Amino acid sequence: MAKSSHSTVAPSAQPTDSFERLIREFERLPGVGRRSAERMAYSILGQKTEDAMKLAVAIRDVKQNLKPCGICGDLTEKPRCAICDNPERDAGLICVVEWPREVRALEKSKQFNGHFHVLMGRLSPLSGVEPSDLRVAELLGRVKAGSVRELILATSPSVEGDATASFIAAQVKAISNTVTLTRLARGVAEGSDLTFAQSGTLGEALKGRVAVQ
Repeated sequence: MAKSSHSTVAPSAQPTDSFERLIREFERLPGVGRRSAERMAYSILGQKTEDAMKLAVAIRDVKQNLKPCGICGDLTEKPRCAICDNPERDAGLICVVEWPREVRALEKSKQFNGHFHVLMGRLSPLSGVEPSDLRVAELLGRVKAGSVRELILATSPSVEGDATASFIAAQVKAISNTVTLTRLARGVAEGSDLTFAQSGTLGEALKGRVAVQ
């Protein structure tokens, strides 16, 4: 019987060369392909040693020093983040977002002077993400404390984001009839991620927020 002309491709071996290992690590980043990884690796190689080591130290510090704020859940190196510690921010106005990156996106809009609450995700039953996996209980605790005037439910404009907002709204209404519940105006495209929206678009969405029925 003639041998098959198709050969089995062996799994890629771990690179032993440090430069190739660096390329492989860059390739693991979201949206980074082989060519982009190579360009970044060559850029690092061309830098002075002390400059290249600054990147290594920054990565180490991010992993070792950042932790959730004890109040809002945003990432910080202190027990409380700078926003929660700022007495000039409106503590009665809380913007609820899914991830820490969205705090930074909304801050760039310069249209919000309240506080934040980071859920660390959104409801997704198909992926096994239930309310207990999010920071919903902590949010309800802030509402029960009695200082919250308005909650802006700035979850993503998607089916899962809307479901998360609806769930939170129902939970809040069950414990308080004085808190105003609002959603961002639909200046943000359906199914998009707040992180990648233009700061001007986010600013208009904040200003044009609508009441949750």
